[in-house]
This record gives sequence, C-alpha cells and structure tokens, in this order.
Amino acid sequence: MNVSVVTIQMHSSPKVEDNLTWLAQQLSKVERAEYTLVVLPECFACFGGGESAQQMVAEDYGNGPIQDFIAHQAKKYNLWIVAGSMPIKCPNTALISAASLLFSPDGQCQARYNKIHLFDVEVADKTAVYRESATTIAGTEPVVVHTPFANIGMSVCYDVRFPELYRLMQTKGAEIMVIPSAFTHVTGKAHWDVLMRARAIENQCFIVAANQTGIHQNGRETYGHSIVVDPWGEVVHQHGEQSGLRQSVIDLDRVNQVRRKMPNLQHRKIL
Repeated sequence: MNVSVVTIQMHSSPKVEDNLTWLAQQLSKVERAEYTLVVLPECFACFGGGESAQQMVAEDYGNGPIQDFIAHQAKKYNLWIVAGSMPIKCPNTALISAASLLFSPDGQCQARYNKIHLFDVEVADKTAVYRESATTIAGTEPVVVHTPFANIGMSVCYDVRFPELYRLMQTKGAEIMVIPSAFTHVTGKAHWDVLMRARAIENQCFIVAANQTGIHQNGRETYGHSIVVDPWGEVVHQHGEQSGLRQSVIDLDRVNQVRRKMPNLQHRKIL
C-alpha cells in the first residue's frame, strides 16, 4: 500500500497564533492522496519562550484552540495529522503532559501519547542545562495506533535515545514510527541521522521525524534536517535547515519484504 508522508519543519515562536497561521499555509500546499500522514515537530504551536510558556498555553485534553485548529485542518484537507507535541493540562497540578496527538480526516483525535523520556540533560550550547521535568510529567504507556493504512508507533524527540521503546512498538506491530522533535543543534549535528536510521533498521519500519529548526526567541538553537527513513535504513527524503514541508510516497509493502527476509523478531534471544 502506498501512503503519502509529509514532514513539516518549523521555526516556531512563543506566539501560538503566528505558528498556526504559518502552519495553515503549509497544510494548504499538501498534495492530495488517498492516505496522507503529516507529522509536525515537537512544541509546534509554542516554542522558544520562557520556562512557563508551555504551561500558559496548555489545554484540557479534547478542548482548546490548538486542538480545534488541528482537527479542522485534518478534516479540511483529508489528512492524518500527528500534532507533534503540545502541552496538555494534568489534574491537580500546574505540571503538563507533553502530548502527541493523532488526528484523523474526520477531525477526531484517534490517539494520545504522553512523552515518556524527559529531556533533563546538559548540552554544550547557549542554553547549557535543560530540565523538562520542571514543567512536565513523564508518560508511562507506549502507544501503537491502528489506522486503515498502517500501525503507527508514537514517540517524541528524546525518546529516540531509548531503543527499548521502539522494540516494544515493533512487537506491537508498528510499521511507521513517528518522532516529532526539537533536537538541539549540537546534539542533532552529532546524533540525529544515525539515531533515526538506527531505529528504522533495528525495527524494520519507516521512521518519520519532523524537527524544529533555527535560533528561537529564547536563544535555543534547533537542528532541522527532518527526515523519513525506510526499513532498510535508506533516506526517503530529508530537509536542510529551512522551515517548510517535504512530501514523499512510501510503499508499506517494503516493511513486510524486509521483515520476511530478515525476521529479527523471531531471532530475538533477549526479551
């Protein structure tokens, strides 16, 4: 089965309205297909603000202008949209979930994944110290959602450094794994390509990863180079450092072909 996959690379600002206006323009350019999967970056609607920026624009799950916008765009253009990640309120706390939401062409949210691995690290850039856990509650449950065209495994950014999550999604039947991201320029330059290709090769699946790019309002610098990789580790398409969209057609039969010839799940010795 052929599926059209779209990565939209963004240079998001802290202003939700500006980001959504730009995104609407990009979505209007997507070429029509029977099945089209669009993946947005991490924090697509608000990025590069102060420490409390995500909390200030957080929405209740199922109710809010950001979710309404994505639902409308999915329905308007007949798209499956992975709404990167966005802040969703948590009960009885000011902390949020970094939630990746999958919307179907009828405008309904079909799946929610809460980012499991939070970015609490030190990086040799101007930001230096990242403490995502100061504002965010870690998720606990892997998510593989069944759609009419493919089983989609959901993850976000820093998750990609934890191969056990992707192996688990493979065992649950994932054929496409999506990785909305806001990879820093330093870590992206060192590790982005190799991590994305490794997850595709190990799990014999398509990887679709959309990234933030450029120097943002708060000085944080992200890497860009959004990428689609096939189950053999070959790059289907890749962005440079400019914001915008790329679109390609993938053949999901490629997944079964690779898995049949090299049945690595059957060969596993350590579970």
